Amino acid sequence: MARTIKVGDKATKTRSFGAAEVQTYATLSGDDNPVHLDEAYAKTTPFGGCICHGMLVASGFSALLGAELPGPGTIYLGQTFSFKRPVRVGEEVTISVEVTKIREDKPILTMKTVAVNSKGEVAIEGEATVKYDALVRG
Repeated sequence: MARTIKVGDKATKTRSFGAAEVQTYATLSGDDNPVHLDEAYAKTTPFGGCICHGMLVASGFSALLGAELPGPGTIYLGQTFSFKRPVRVGEEVTISVEVTKIREDKPILTMKTVAVNSKGEVAIEGEATVKYDALVRG
């Protein structure tokens, strides 16, 4: 069923990334930085323990865009990121996407993307540009 997408529409999901997910991401990406995988090493860093890969956390934006807003058929055209604070392994993070601009001539949206750590601090912020299935345009 078609729906209308409008500026201000938002989707949010809270989740955490455990040690197994961080290890899987390290294996798939080839990023085996010990700050993500070796607690003894990570304790010697300014983070004081293992942190999630920033791009693993940012993958939550893609999940929201493709599954919820705008939904199935969504294709990334671009994404910017600013990594502000770490997300610790196992820590809850709230990931959100919000429509900030709708092109009138094409089914293209600009979306604010934000990930907030368990302390309520912005961990990642950015902007996504996506093409979406025109059938959801309504």
